[in-house]
Amino acid sequence: MTFPAGAYVLRKVFIPHGCPLIFRLLLAVICLSVPSFACPKSCHCSERNSLTVVQCSSRNLEEIPPDLPHDTVSLQLSSNHITKIPNQAFKNLPWLQELDLSRNAIETVDAGAFKGVSESLRTLDLSHNHMQGVPKEAFARLHAKISLSNNPWHCECTLQEVLRELRLDPETVNEVSCHTSDQEKYAGKPVIQVLDSGINFCNFHHKTTDVAMFVTMFGWFTMVIAYVIYYVRHNQEDARRHLEYLKSLPSSSQISKDFDTISTVL
Repeated sequence: MTFPAGAYVLRKVFIPHGCPLIFRLLLAVICLSVPSFACPKSCHCSERNSLTVVQCSSRNLEEIPPDLPHDTVSLQLSSNHITKIPNQAFKNLPWLQELDLSRNAIETVDAGAFKGVSESLRTLDLSHNHMQGVPKEAFARLHAKISLSNNPWHCECTLQEVLRELRLDPETVNEVSCHTSDQEKYAGKPVIQVLDSGINFCNFHHKTTDVAMFVTMFGWFTMVIAYVIYYVRHNQEDARRHLEYLKSLPSSSQISKDFDTISTVL
């Protein structure tokens, strides 16, 4: 069964025969007056096992529709122009099992993007997007089979930690490649192949950080030494000028002779 965009759909409600007539009438009025969901504009909705499949592929969408049916089980958003998955984008979809966001322009995935669907989600397709990296928290507690192929990934410590916790789609796992890398020699190679070879980007990251700290400390040490040298030389110059000034003053013997001469004249 399919429903046009914007249509309100009512679900069948079981009313026990033993219920009082007034209660049955009241429940029927409530069900008729409150629609269970509305199909988003520009999307197409259909029913699967009393739940909703929302088809929004190739609809020139620039963001994830906010008014998705509460009972959505499958959400198809491929081939649009979506650039970001914001925090709690699917928080009102507790039945969501299939999510296809492939072939968009996604660059950013917020840390809480899949909060609320981490337990229910079974498949997640993020292939053919523009993602270079994702925060570790974004896929936390996610049990879905995930496709991340054909993205311009930057291979570094965070990506390594993310991938080790995910259940990657085995059919596309070799298409998850390093577009760029902290170590240039791994650019263009499949990420899993690089990690399976024993490479640890986190160790390289720590070494890089240690080198940066050493360079910074050396710079500060050099500045301190330079200041000490300047201070000593400046004081030496002051001391030299003061000594020359003292030498230019008449000595006590010279003053005594001058006093005797003046006394004789007088």
